Amino acid sequence: MSRPFKRILLKLSGEALMGDGAYGIDVAAVDRLAGEVKAARDAGFELCLVIGGGNIFRGLAAAAKGFERATGDYMGMLATIMNALAVQNGLERAGVDTRVQSAIPMASVCEPYIRRRAQRHLEKGRTVIFAAGVGSPFFTTDTGAALRAAEMGCDALFKGTSVDGIYDSDPKKNASAKRYDRISFADVLGKDLKVMDASAVALCRDNNIPIVVFNIREHGNLARVLAGEGTATIVTNEA
Repeated sequence: MSRPFKRILLKLSGEALMGDGAYGIDVAAVDRLAGEVKAARDAGFELCLVIGGGNIFRGLAAAAKGFERATGDYMGMLATIMNALAVQNGLERAGVDTRVQSAIPMASVCEPYIRRRAQRHLEKGRTVIFAAGVGSPFFTTDTGAALRAAEMGCDALFKGTSVDGIYDSDPKKNASAKRYDRISFADVLGKDLKVMDASAVALCRDNNIPIVVFNIREHGNLARVLAGEGTATIVTNEA
């Protein structure tokens, strides 16, 4: 099925940077992801990225253990900046011109988030990595990704996961779980499918931004899915 997208926001979890490790950043995993992004760019797509921080620190998990939620969320935002810099390094080693913009100002290492500047970077062929979520606690990187996708006028939000789409139950626990090729925003929310936070799904729904869920761990899969050839689930206002 053809998916005529041009400008894409790619949302990755921090765990995608761990490789086979249990924590932190694996350089080989970063380089592989950089190669996926470069292949998509070489195919003519404009990309911006949002990367979670769960491989380093997860604010919600810390709050469950007694951390103040706001403090934990700010620490998680700082972890996303570390991941953004790591991916920037990998992309530039691959020959991709890149900018990191942070919602928490950190002028020594990256640009502050300025919407019009980010748009100009994309127009000039640069890949922009958005870090630090929305700059406020109680919002996840999923919601930050949906917000940046809307602000950048993206044609779709691609979420790279460890499974090849959205299922009606966890395929790692239920061998007979059904995968959806297409599903509506209303069904994702109504069935509580947990593909993204409800606020992120609603934001994409309200701005008519399709969500495409695919397996980023499969080599070359991003380019295949962008070309309409790979396996994925697409979420739209009409299933």
